[in-house]
Amino acid sequence: MTPGRIGPASTRPRAMAFRLGAVARAAGYELHDFDAIGSTNAGALAWADAGGQGPAWFVTADQTGGRGRRGRPWQGRPGNLAASILLTVDQPLAVAATIGFVAGLALCDAVDTVAPGDTRERVSLKWPNDALYGDAKIAGILLEARGLDGATTIVAGIGVNVVSSPEDTPYRATHLQASMPGVTAEDLFVALSDAWVGTFATWRTHGGFPGLRDRWIARASGIGAPVAVSIGGRTVRGVYETVDDDGHLVVGTADGGREVIAAGEVHFGAAATMRS
Repeated sequence: MTPGRIGPASTRPRAMAFRLGAVARAAGYELHDFDAIGSTNAGALAWADAGGQGPAWFVTADQTGGRGRRGRPWQGRPGNLAASILLTVDQPLAVAATIGFVAGLALCDAVDTVAPGDTRERVSLKWPNDALYGDAKIAGILLEARGLDGATTIVAGIGVNVVSSPEDTPYRATHLQASMPGVTAEDLFVALSDAWVGTFATWRTHGGFPGLRDRWIARASGIGAPVAVSIGGRTVRGVYETVDDDGHLVVGTADGGREVIAAGEVHFGAAATMRS
């Protein structure tokens, strides 16, 4: 079955259109480029429902109805990057969920590729799904997945503040052009599509996150600092020790114990000490 298009094809001048990098093209990735779309994740899932299996990218510089974790709206503004990758992997859902770490590392490598020399390696990763520039958020990652008969169809959505960042957020936010004036969403996507190929290949050949764990920890923000994690009706406090082979947060608690956390609302550093 050949899935149909799920939105308008790009009509931007070729110089401004999104394109895959040479590595991604050689690896057989598809590209769906939109002038504007409500949500690249929703577009990717609709394409999967029509029979598409990927690997395929869905990308725009004008996402009008993006969403983040727990259904929160993601504020997309024209000129920022919204890119979602659709994959089908022969892994159970718990392993497939660690593809979010692939997305974070690929984004770090992509920013390093397009950044001027003195601004490289400034991006760090906040567990589980944010990227920071300095101590301010520049990107968020959203995973959506469906499992069937041992295989998982998964979409990893990456939203990057390129030309602007939201101002009315409870956390600090910034955008790439604040430090890298010449960077565009189109340039960043070329680098991202290429960086994804090698990082995902390592994930696939090593059975998931273990093959990437050392790289991810080297980019991690907040290790060794106080952390507070809200899980349901309770808050776990302690020190952010590491991330284990399953991608879970490991917190050292005041009583000398360790708590392993698969998901929760996380606050690091000073924000952790202020949580009640």
